[in-house]
Amino acid sequence: MNLTNYVRQVSLEDFGKEFHHEADWNKRLLSTGGRFFPKDGHLDFNPKIYEQFGLETFRKIVRHELCHYHLYFEKKGYRHKDRDFKQLLKAVNGLRYAPTLSRQPTAKILIYQCLHCHAQYHRKRRINTAQYCCGSCQGKLIFVRQLQS
Repeated sequence: MNLTNYVRQVSLEDFGKEFHHEADWNKRLLSTGGRFFPKDGHLDFNPKIYEQFGLETFRKIVRHELCHYHLYFEKKGYRHKDRDFKQLLKAVNGLRYAPTLSRQPTAKILIYQCLHCHAQYHRKRRINTAQYCCGSCQGKLIFVRQLQS
């Protein structure tokens, strides 16, 4: 699906106005369905919303972002707290909040151990064992194993 063309179609069908900028997927969005950038007018959307909840929910999120878009360029209140935004969102049946995404915890814990005193160090990030040593006895550190949590 070409996202920009889809957003243009939704804008014409639901708002009766044209969308003149770009729409992109942004997989780094975690808890939001989309973002509007007033500086250059483009929209970012979370692909996980489309994958998990389908086209109907995604269309409502597109409507939400288009409310920000059209109100901003009409020089009306485009923020969530503004009356113009709330009224337009209700009129086009957009979502006020993005549905909660199921997140998979990807935290890994790396375990290092001192060769001399056998002290263990649990870290989220890798340690350069050639550069760092044990804080207790200055012994050499070795990588033991990785835990998935």
